[in-house]
Amino acid sequence: MGVMTAEDYLADLQALAPPGMAIPRHPDAMLTKLFLAMADMLAIADAAANSLYDEADPRTTYQLLPDWERVAGLPDPILVEAAAADGISPGMDERHAWLVSRLTAVGGQSAAYFIALAASLGVAITIDEFVPFGCGLGMVGRDQIGSDDTIFVQWQVNMPSPPVYYFHVGASQVGDPLGYSRPGVVEQLFRRYRPAHSTLVFNYT
Repeated sequence: MGVMTAEDYLADLQALAPPGMAIPRHPDAMLTKLFLAMADMLAIADAAANSLYDEADPRTTYQLLPDWERVAGLPDPILVEAAAADGISPGMDERHAWLVSRLTAVGGQSAAYFIALAASLGVAITIDEFVPFGCGLGMVGRDQIGSDDTIFVQWQVNMPSPPVYYFHVGASQVGDPLGYSRPGVVEQLFRRYRPAHSTLVFNYT
């Protein structure tokens, strides 16, 4: 059954009233206008109740979107920064996409997962995983020599360098560094989701 309109409720209210000349049904009657005012409120309540089907789904929620975001830990400063870097002011579509992604994410620890995660932010990366050099296994000139078995838990992300910000006379202030760069959104995201036992290294090209 669809959402009932004010006209539907007006017809129901008039049908419930007893017949007779004392209860006129014509549109200009005072009682009809009173019933119509009641019907308007019933229609509003009906529409609000019906909208709960949409509000219960994170893909279509509107009025309860802030509550959904609070539960999911959004807005994520990293995603907001990435959107700002692309010149995007997060709208309803982006907020819905972030919410659904956060609720459905299963995570991962493979190189393929992190490469896909960076690609979702528009950054192409490669990942190097290290193993100790072993005679008969490693190739001279190709494989690196690791100091010990701890190299098994090290992995390196190769990616473009973040922008460097330099000290400018007339714009910068005393105490500002002569040059600095902020960690990119990929680095921030990877440090959050990296396997806890691993050592993460970033190689900026």
